[in-house]
This record gives sequence, structure tokens and C-alpha cells, in this order.
Amino acid sequence: MRRTVPEDHGPVRFGPPLPDDGLPVPAELSAVLAAAAGRTGQDPVGGAPALLDAARGYWERRGLPTDPGDIAAAPGAPPLLLALTAALGGDVLVPRPCAAWWAPYARLLGRPVFHVATPAECGGVPDPYALLETVRRVRAEGGEPRLLVLSVADDPTGTVAPPEVLHEAVEAAVAEGLHVVADETWRDTVHDPHDPRGTVLIGPAEMLPEHVTVVSDLAGALLPPGWPAAVARFPATTAGHRLHARVLDVLTALGARLAAPVTTAAAYALAEPEPVVAHRTAAVRLHARVAAAAHATVTGAGALSLPPRAGRHLYADLGPLRVALAARGVGDAQELEDFLTARLGMPAPGGHRFGDDLAALRVRLSTGPLLGSADERRAACPATPDPPGPHRALDDLTSVFDELHDDRRWEPSR
Repeated sequence: MRRTVPEDHGPVRFGPPLPDDGLPVPAELSAVLAAAAGRTGQDPVGGAPALLDAARGYWERRGLPTDPGDIAAAPGAPPLLLALTAALGGDVLVPRPCAAWWAPYARLLGRPVFHVATPAECGGVPDPYALLETVRRVRAEGGEPRLLVLSVADDPTGTVAPPEVLHEAVEAAVAEGLHVVADETWRDTVHDPHDPRGTVLIGPAEMLPEHVTVVSDLAGALLPPGWPAAVARFPATTAGHRLHARVLDVLTALGARLAAPVTTAAAYALAEPEPVVAHRTAAVRLHARVAAAAHATVTGAGALSLPPRAGRHLYADLGPLRVALAARGVGDAQELEDFLTARLGMPAPGGHRFGDDLAALRVRLSTGPLLGSADERRAACPATPDPPGPHRALDDLTSVFDELHDDRRWEPSR
């Protein structure tokens, strides 16, 4: 099958962008940005005082006491992860699969990246025994593992790691001398934190704060992706202060400053005023409904997928549909990406974008494109008490997977 996007730009592969919420920006947030449009001065590298103080309040409301001097801001999470990787040195460990943007920054710096298997019940966090074995093997081969990147509310799987699983993984990492970077971009998008069937989200910095740096891209729940802003919280230790200083050095060398109007909007959003909270709540509720419907469609056709508990995406393994897909010229994750992207009219990045095996028929499906037309997305604004569900786009998803399921049902017996 023909590749839809020619890849002719060298060995560093940057994956698909963060899924946005597909909804209009709250009017109050737009007004804050517009009012700051006349600011032409440069904010300091690492963030303006007002932004750092807003981030302090954000974390303290989540039970993480924080000093503004232990925070750094940048235009998006990627510059922060690049700076952390450069400052810490050594080899990088990540779960398999992992967010598409994690590994490229280590490779850009010439650092080896090692993927570690995840436990059966969730993604985003390495299985502790697999982590210990990977560290042992890397050291035996002359490597120097120093950094583990993980996420509790995960992209791409949409799962939330149980606290006991996370604690075992973080303890294993710290025992082996690794520094942990927790990507909490999707922390505030847990679909139903009060659902007894769900999982309570507890971050690694709440478990072993002296060994964890938290990174949060505000595109997850607070700002549109086109207004890049992210914050990092460093350990309040001597080593943490040194790491913070080295990260600021790298950000300075990169010229990684937030645009002044975005700083103002980010500080406003981090303070979590009522319009921002209302928009976030409505967006999470809507995407949870769409994710549940998409999950039912995918698994009903025979594919495998953990129930999505956070974010705006789900991750599906179409291995059980391999024969039906092969009849359509689909034999690997890239061909699956091409096939579903064309059939659904929406991006459907294959699992190889997230560190999975190219031969595995896995795909991330985002819920944003399933929200329907622009009019339907506008109707789903926080002002609507009970926003309507998606229509045509989800019907298209159902049609494609029903077709694959029907073909699988009538496969000849062997």
C-alpha cells in the first residue's frame, strides 16, 4: 500500500501532535490573550514570576507544595524534556508504547533510548521487573541508564496506572539510581475520577518527591496546542536545584522563551478560574463519552483495547483482525495507519509512532476528530448543559470496524 506521507527528513522521527479537544477556545481565555497582545518585551527564560506563582498554586491544589524557584516554564513540554535529557546525560528508558514525542529528543542528542514492557493492566509505566532487567542488560552492554520517563495518565493508551503498580515501578527506578520524569500532561483529563471501577490518579512526585521531576504541557487540559506552554516542577533538594539550573542553561541556549501574551494566558489558565474549569469539565465529559463509544465499536469488532480512562484517545490492537486487514493490503502498522487514515478521513497513527513493533497492528485513535462538524463542536461548548454526541464521524468508525468484523466472521475454518 502506498505511503500517504513521504518520510524524507532524516533519522529523527517526530510523531503525531498532541490530540486537541476539538472545541472552541473559551471566550474569557481568548480575551486574556488578546488583552496581552500589545506586550512586546521578552519574559525571562524559565518563566515570568506571575506564571511561576500560578504554577505553584496549581500544584499546591493537587497536594504538591512547591516553591516558585523549583519551577521552570517553556514553550511546550518538548523543550523541557530536551533540556532535562541534556542536563541529566546518560541513556533514557521509556515504556512501550510511549508518547510519540519522548524518544526523538533523546535521539536528537545522540542518547540511546530503551523501551520497557508495560504491565497488562495499563500503559505509561514500565513493569518493574522488566525495568530492572532492562537496566541490568544496558549496564552489562556498557550503557549508562540515568533517566526514566513515564506517564500515569497515558498517551497513547488512555489508561491510568494503579498507584500500587506505579509505586513499584518508581521504587525500582530510584533503587537503580534513575531520575524519573513524570509527564502529567493528561492528569486533569481523567474521565471519571469518582468512578469506583476507575483508578485514583496519584503521581510519582507524591510518592518519592526527591527523585521526580514533573512536566505538564498545558495543551493537555488548559490551553489550545497552538499556544505552546508547559511547566516543570523540580525536586526541592540540592540535586534538584542543580538540575533546575542546568535546565535553565539549556533553555537559554535554545532561546526557549514563552511569548509574552501566551505567558499571560497560561498564568490565567493555571489559576483555574471558573470559565477554564467549566470548559475543561465539559471537554472531559464529552471526550469520555466519545472514547467509550469508540472503545465499544473497536472491541465489538474483535480488536483488543484497554478501556480509556483519561485523555482524548484510545489505543487498539487489531491483531485479531489481521486476516481481514491483509485482504485489504494491510500487513503492518504503517499500512494500518494509511488504511484507517484514508477510510476514516482522520489521522490514525500506527503503533510504530509510539515505539511499538512495526509488525504489530496497533493504532491510536483520537476522539477529537470524532466530535463531528464545526457546528457540532460549537454545540458542545460548556454553555450547553448536555452537549450532543458525535454523529457521522463515529458512524464512519463503526462502519469500517463492522466491515472488518464481518470479514473475520466469515473466514474459512482451518
